[in-house]
Amino acid sequence: MRYRVRHITEYSYGAPVSLCYNMAHLLPRDTHNQRCIYQKVQINPPPVYQSEGEDYFGNQTFYFSIQEAHKKLVIDVRTDFEISAIDVTALLKNSLLTCGELRALLDMPTTPELRMAKEYLLDSPQIRRSDDLKDYAQSLFTDQACVLQAAMDFTHKIFSEFKFDPNTTTVATPLEQVLKQRSGVCQDFAHLAIGCLRSVGIPARYMSGYLETLPPPGQEKLVGADASHAWFAVYTPEFGWVEFDPTNDVMPNEQHIVTAWGRDYADVSPLQGVIFEGGGSQQLSVSVDVRRV
Repeated sequence: MRYRVRHITEYSYGAPVSLCYNMAHLLPRDTHNQRCIYQKVQINPPPVYQSEGEDYFGNQTFYFSIQEAHKKLVIDVRTDFEISAIDVTALLKNSLLTCGELRALLDMPTTPELRMAKEYLLDSPQIRRSDDLKDYAQSLFTDQACVLQAAMDFTHKIFSEFKFDPNTTTVATPLEQVLKQRSGVCQDFAHLAIGCLRSVGIPARYMSGYLETLPPPGQEKLVGADASHAWFAVYTPEFGWVEFDPTNDVMPNEQHIVTAWGRDYADVSPLQGVIFEGGGSQQLSVSVDVRRV
C-alpha cells in the first residue's frame, strides 16, 4: 500500500514574534514494514537555518529558526510511504512467551535488545507507574498468560471500558484521572496502556503517527479530516516490538503510519520550541490528510 500524507501546522500570534527556534517530529521513519519514498518540508516565513537529524530513539527530526518578525508560522510537510501488510493473526498464534518468562528474562538480560527494552519499564516524563495502574491490568498479565495475547486482551479492555471524548482531557491530564473518569483520546489511552504495562513489568513504548480514515460508503473523503494518532507497542524477544491500538481495538497494520516512537508523548511531540518577544495569545490549527496513492 502506498500513502501520501500532508500535515499542515499553523500558529497565529496576537503580537509579532521576533525570533523562534523549533524542533519537529513530523518526518516519517522507516520500519520493518514501512518505507518513506518522498518528503518535502515548507516553512513560512522561510527559516534562516534548517537542518535534519536523528534523536536518541532514532526518529527523524528537523530543526529550524526564524529571525524575522512574524504573526503567523506555517509548517507544511508532505511525505509518501510504502507500507507492507503484517500477518497479525500469525503473530498472536505463534507467540508462546509468557509474561512470567519475559519478566524473568528482563531480570537477567543476556542480549543488547533485552537491556535496551528495560528502559521502557521505567517512569518517563508523562507516565508514572502506580499501584492503581497495576491493579487495573494485573489480572490479564499473570505469569502463565502469553504476552501478546494478554496485550491484545488488554487493548480490548481499554476499548470496551473507555469512551473517546476529546473534551475531558488535555495533554497534562494525569493517568489516575483518565483511569477514574474512563474517557479521553488516543494519547490518553496509549499513555494509560503503557503505564499499566510498565506497572506489571512489561516493556511498552509510545507510538506516534497517522491513521488512514475512510469515509462512509458513497461519501467523499474530506481533505484534512485525518489526524495525528497514538498507540503503543510491547517488546518480546520473539518478535521485537509489536503494536496495539486501544482506541480502535486493533493491532496496527497497513492503515497505521509511524512517524516516531519514544517513552511517551513528551519525547515525540510534533513541534516544540521557544519564541522571543511578542506572541501574546496564540491559536494553533492542524490539518492532516492521508490518502492512498
